[in-house]
Amino acid sequence: MSEGKIKVSIDGILVEVEPGTTIMNAARQIGGDVVPPAMCYYSSLEGSGGKCRTCLVKVSKGSEKDPRPMPKLVASCRTGVMDGMEVQNITSPEVLEARKGIVEFLLINHPLDCPVCDQAGECDLQNLSYKHGIEETRYNFDRRTFEKIDIGDKIKLHMTRCILCYRCVMVADQLTDKRVHGVLGRGDVSEISTYISNAVDNDFSGNMIDVCPVGALTDRTFRFKNRVWFTKPVEAHRDCPTCSGKVTLWYKGEEVLRVTGRKDEFGELEEFICNDCRFDKKATSDWVIDGPRSVKNTSVISSNHYELPAPPPVIKENLKLQTENKKQLERAEKLK
Repeated sequence: MSEGKIKVSIDGILVEVEPGTTIMNAARQIGGDVVPPAMCYYSSLEGSGGKCRTCLVKVSKGSEKDPRPMPKLVASCRTGVMDGMEVQNITSPEVLEARKGIVEFLLINHPLDCPVCDQAGECDLQNLSYKHGIEETRYNFDRRTFEKIDIGDKIKLHMTRCILCYRCVMVADQLTDKRVHGVLGRGDVSEISTYISNAVDNDFSGNMIDVCPVGALTDRTFRFKNRVWFTKPVEAHRDCPTCSGKVTLWYKGEEVLRVTGRKDEFGELEEFICNDCRFDKKATSDWVIDGPRSVKNTSVISSNHYELPAPPPVIKENLKLQTENKKQLERAEKLK
């Protein structure tokens, strides 16, 4: 074992991590299906996690010193690993059943308007409900609804879709010095809104759109323009005095329909970008193109975006067929 590191087993896969690492981040070092889903946790946002409960896992062995299992499922984004810990995620029927219930709970008020939602095709809740959801809801009461409002000249808030993950609030808290929106009310009347109808107006407000896991916060400059799977994502950069200037351009033909920050394999922004890059630089001439963005083949965005290592040969060599043809030619020569 590497010096100073501790061992943890997740779904039977052993990994060495630094002390203080959470189960979630230990699973991310392994990658693949053993990574629990996350709707509220965001590694670059301090204090995120522990709200949506979709990342619940089962700790079947606490540690080498205390091998007793934890009595309840725990939130992997908030639970640190111990040396010798054994964790079950997709290998635990109890976890999968609990996750199904959590998805049902998240969908209690969430409208089934995926056909008209701009987030469709890149929605974490859509993916989660596809993997763990049930076909019908057991909820027979009236769902809560809100009017759509503009919380800035570039951002539309559709609170009916919100799952109260608090990511947008944390972005505003940690990237700006004057947050004007947050969670109002308590319990089942909680909602995201601005204080006394203030407008969200700061250089990094557009990142609220990127971190939202559902379609509650959408880009007003992109609304209803196109489906993401009909667009072509291309990575680009520019010299920007405010941010890194590293973005993803979403093309339809030669037109840039929208600009977003670059996201990693877990759907999190690699770097936050400013509003100038996001909303005001939508011409190819504003950017230096780095190349097409790599998209997972499991994503609907990969439709019609093929990545082949090398084109297959048009005619494959068939030595057996060539030998038979040669023998037939030799027989024909003898008959002559």
